[in-house]
Amino acid sequence: MLGGVKGSEKTCQWRRYAKRVNHPGRGDSLIPTSETLPRGPLMCGVESTALTDSDRRRLSDPRVGGVILFARNVETPGQLIALCDEIRALRSLPLVIGIDQEGGRVQRLRGNGFVDIPPMRRLGERFAEAPEAADQEAPRWGALIGGGLRCYRLDFSFTPVLDLDYGKSAVIGDRALAASPEVVARLAGALRRGLNATGCVAVGKHFPGHGWVEADSHCEMPVDTRTMDAIEPDLAPYRALIADGLESVMMAHVKYPVLDPLPAGYSAFWVCDMLRGRLGFDGMVFSDDLGMAGAALDGGCDDWAARADAALAAGCDVVLACNDFAAIDDMLTRWTPSLDAERSTALARRWQAMAGKFHEAGGTGVTAFVDAPVIF
Repeated sequence: MLGGVKGSEKTCQWRRYAKRVNHPGRGDSLIPTSETLPRGPLMCGVESTALTDSDRRRLSDPRVGGVILFARNVETPGQLIALCDEIRALRSLPLVIGIDQEGGRVQRLRGNGFVDIPPMRRLGERFAEAPEAADQEAPRWGALIGGGLRCYRLDFSFTPVLDLDYGKSAVIGDRALAASPEVVARLAGALRRGLNATGCVAVGKHFPGHGWVEADSHCEMPVDTRTMDAIEPDLAPYRALIADGLESVMMAHVKYPVLDPLPAGYSAFWVCDMLRGRLGFDGMVFSDDLGMAGAALDGGCDDWAARADAALAAGCDVVLACNDFAAIDDMLTRWTPSLDAERSTALARRWQAMAGKFHEAGGTGVTAFVDAPVIF
């Protein structure tokens, strides 16, 4: 049981609908598209450039609240629009669609009519040369990213990276804006304003910081042995952006054993005590992908359902399950997230905030950024 009373109305609803979706031979196949379902605490990937029957079954499960797209899902702008429209049409409360479009190495939309975004380090280098020029460039970069997402029916990108560039982490590397927490906060805040101007929210990552460790959490479990005093600079960009209204945060698959033995995404210390408590964050908290090596749990049963339970127990709102569809299917046959009324209401509100600005912005404020020259 996670954060709620066993047998709550929400839990029973998820269990009832999940049974209908995952056992179609019992007289029910897919949940009717006309039925209004809540957005659940799972965000998952889809298989290809158009939805398969398996995709439709997964995305019709009320435990799913959003979809994350990857390069495998993208061929051309027209095809991407069609895919996003197909995803939205599945449910009367449409699923929220996100993507990694940071720039540089991590951007899923490139070539074939899409605009390539340089790595964020380029913006930091610009700041070192001409701070005022970089201040003007950063919101234009954000608007360029966000404007593209809106054109293709995407709600948001998992952007910006708030990790500091310590010169140690190859997986972060030029994804980081700079080494200075003050510069990262300044440029990321301006980038967020550009995203917001197009109606897209921002997602700061990877809390509390992935830049100091050398290990790649996709392949192994990184361990950051620093004390809290040493980690404080990594928290500074989050503190600044949260004070300015940052909408969402993604947790790091990193252990900080001096402070807590659990990886940050499974740690109530990091999610509840530090992010929610000390920093006062009230937006959406995502886990990183459950399929990464850094998402492994120590000892005992370590399947994706257990990983999802651990993330929700720590205080995450949404867990990501991106690429292993057999593992996602196995998880959905056994996983029953239990959230009390307060957490269910908060999840609904936070999901709507991730999608709401996409629908409400109406283009206001975009022209002033996009019409100005963007220097790459």
